[in-house]
Amino acid sequence: MSCLNRSLYTIKLGLMVLLLAFTCQFASLSVAAQNPPEPNREELLNGLQVLFWNRPGDASVLMKLRIHSGATFDMSGKAGTMALLGDALFPDPAAREYFADELGGRLEVTTDYDDIEVTLAGRASEFERIVDLLRTALINTQLSDEVINRLRDARTKVVRETSIAPTTIADRAIVARLLGEYPYGRPAAGSTETLARVVRPDLMFARERFLNPNNATLVIIGGVEERRAMRALRQLLGMWRKSDSMVPATFRQPGTPDARTLVYDLPGAETAEVRLATRGLTRADKDYAAATLLTLLARDRWQTALPELGKSAFFVRHEAHALPGVFVMGASVRATDSARALETARAVLKDLYTVPPSASELAHARAEAIAILNQQTERPESLADAWLDSETFKTGTLSEQARAIGSLTPTDLQRVATRLFRDASIAAVAVGNAAQLRTELERTGKVEIAGAAAEVSGKNETSPAAQTTKPGQPAQTPLFAPVKRPVINGPTKKP
Repeated sequence: MSCLNRSLYTIKLGLMVLLLAFTCQFASLSVAAQNPPEPNREELLNGLQVLFWNRPGDASVLMKLRIHSGATFDMSGKAGTMALLGDALFPDPAAREYFADELGGRLEVTTDYDDIEVTLAGRASEFERIVDLLRTALINTQLSDEVINRLRDARTKVVRETSIAPTTIADRAIVARLLGEYPYGRPAAGSTETLARVVRPDLMFARERFLNPNNATLVIIGGVEERRAMRALRQLLGMWRKSDSMVPATFRQPGTPDARTLVYDLPGAETAEVRLATRGLTRADKDYAAATLLTLLARDRWQTALPELGKSAFFVRHEAHALPGVFVMGASVRATDSARALETARAVLKDLYTVPPSASELAHARAEAIAILNQQTERPESLADAWLDSETFKTGTLSEQARAIGSLTPTDLQRVATRLFRDASIAAVAVGNAAQLRTELERTGKVEIAGAAAEVSGKNETSPAAQTTKPGQPAQTPLFAPVKRPVINGPTKKP
């Protein structure tokens, strides 16, 4: 064999090895997504759903309780009510210290648009004690005026400190611009003004209406035998009183957003936060998997069209809920690039329904989406979240979700892009130095200057710039309905 032939043979062999490695890697992704563990399902007499996975030999246990009512249920003008109710479950900081020091674990309560979620982790040998602490929080929730005032002050401080970041201002501004008084247009944590309006009767009403076992699901993962776990749950949580009726899901849909680009002034800002958004799908929609891939395609096409995005943080995500959510594109750019960033974002959305993805684009997006799905099986807590999401939306198992992603074709993606973007109303927001932004953005269309950025960070619900209701119209006051977060988002890219 000549030197040339040997070189060609070596090159071919190397390519075959690389191809085999890629095939094996992709196969491993698919297999992992198709074979995640599935829980045993139980139900208490009071309607509490229990998802259980015993892991023999595991010295720890994880419990995650999801109340299927979150900030969506806040009454208009009182955003933050459900967040305060979540805070009231374990109002004493000593409880968290006890979990860390005595039970070898942690305690965390979070509230978003979708739910109130309680995470309790500790030693499996202390399982009954952990359940007893949860029972006390749920049945004997502390709602005295003293406790409420303390929790309100603490949450108001956090909201005030976190609402001044340009990224937070932009994220809140875009949903307020797009959705107005629709529940997703309000901050889930509340604002300083809305939190001040929440009083004890509001929290007592919310507790009575939503904090019930037949409005909840509990996941248990760890080294606790199922018989022992169910015995403890029946003894300690069996007395948790169920609700006689479930709250109906009714909302007035948001109106058409103002087509002008809304600018929030941050004097002296060196960069600008830009956002472009339109309505998305529900989490349970049959086209949700396709919308997930569209976020990845839009992200990559946006960066190709505007390489400057690679120098800073940018993202494309589909914030899906039980009701239609938001498809949003965002980036941190120089003020001089703000108009181009928004214009190329609009062009990308049009491109998605006029130009189907190539085979390589689809393969790359599919592999990334399945990899993200696989990450949920790597840790007990992320697996618990995946089970809860699947249970909430009846979207099938992780294996079924992976198969749905794997079966998508370019035609499917183009069809869903047409559904989402062709006749969509689009909202645009820019946060930064208003003088610079106005000069740039007026070259491409009309601009509205909202004034001080504090209007969106502190008065998200009441700022005229954030309202979509016309004068004389009744306020778009929500009744009650649950929503849900997405399982997979298009990730943020950073340099």
